[in-house]
Amino acid sequence: MKRLFALSPFFFFVLAFTISKPLTKENAAPPVITAEAKTRIDHMLKSFIDSNKTVGLSALIFEKGKEVYYNAYGYADREANKPMDRNTIVRIFSMTKPIVGVALMTLYEKGRFQLDDPLYKYAPEFKDMKVFTGVDANNNPILEPVKRPITIRDITRHTAGFAGGGHPVLAAMVRNADVMNRNNTLAEMAKRLASLPLAFHPSDQWLYGPSVDVQAYLVEKLSGKPFDQYLKETIFDPLKMTHTGYYVPESKRKHFAAVYNRSNEGVFTRMPDSSANLMNTQHWTLKQGGLGLTSTLDDYMKFAQMLVHKGELNGVRILKPETVRLMATNHLSDTISKRMWLPDRGQVGFGIDFAVRTAPPKTKEENNGVVGEFFWDGAMSTLFWVDPVNDLTAVLFTQLLPYDKVKLHNSFRDAVYGEYDPEKNK
Repeated sequence: MKRLFALSPFFFFVLAFTISKPLTKENAAPPVITAEAKTRIDHMLKSFIDSNKTVGLSALIFEKGKEVYYNAYGYADREANKPMDRNTIVRIFSMTKPIVGVALMTLYEKGRFQLDDPLYKYAPEFKDMKVFTGVDANNNPILEPVKRPITIRDITRHTAGFAGGGHPVLAAMVRNADVMNRNNTLAEMAKRLASLPLAFHPSDQWLYGPSVDVQAYLVEKLSGKPFDQYLKETIFDPLKMTHTGYYVPESKRKHFAAVYNRSNEGVFTRMPDSSANLMNTQHWTLKQGGLGLTSTLDDYMKFAQMLVHKGELNGVRILKPETVRLMATNHLSDTISKRMWLPDRGQVGFGIDFAVRTAPPKTKEENNGVVGEFFWDGAMSTLFWVDPVNDLTAVLFTQLLPYDKVKLHNSFRDAVYGEYDPEKNK
């Protein structure tokens, strides 16, 4: 076994995707979700409610194609006395991104683009981009031409350099462009974004930003269909994700969770529904790729199960196995050393709209997990991951702000896998 651990970090990941020998009682790996694990998870979730760390929690886990854990605690809407349950609709925010990435890669499979194609080949507004390098004596921006064009790979791994703030002059330019105005079309969004200088040369850094919104624009352009229609026809309808979308109709709003902001002292303030629901109870023109979808536990689990089953679920194929493998492989070279807050997610790289675990956790403070897993989370402390080594997928829902200050994700992962043991990672 020691020789196996000396191999590439992706040995087990590739093995999990390519192994053809059927599992037998003699060679089957022991289950992750045992009776003991279920008790741990129950205790952990309940403790987060009892200790006033969040208002409502729900979790769903599948292993080897079967549901092995579900439970919910607390309230979806405390004031209305509505419990959290598997029908609760939540705002998944950045867990929208992996769905958009899958949509984009369906077009990749159709030969509509290559990852290293320049973005301007399909979106000419992004040609001849400039990079912001500072200001002159009169506080005017100093710009220089990009060393190389933005590629589609750059927008799938957050290395395009799109500006999001930083220098006050650049931040003011971003505000004035009003890129994400909800009345913009995706084409208008792209035009406004392309009018801004980049914050750095493509592939110099990892910087979380509007890259997936540009992916949505590409999906719309390359498919010839409205972006949200393409998501529905290509992903939601085939997977029977009937409760996932940008708009929550009146008939389903009784299941829509409230949003709670927790102070450092543990006091919850409910976000006014007029603010919390604004994005999803009106038909806005802009359907962002980076956020905006709502979903249920079961719906999102269908998406995760499709991924762990190499792009197919219940006889419906969304992606080829090799495409899922490509998405779930680290695309960040070691030369990209400046990575914003990505290192906070642990020993990870980044693939196509997923973080990818490249090494075991070094300390118990890091999020627990298995090398080869891929995952992402959302601004309201939601989380999902795909563990191809154990054929396991997990979805965790809450509606909590600020993002995971209570270390919910760390505790949930420890409950699933067992607390960090340095002896396992030698």
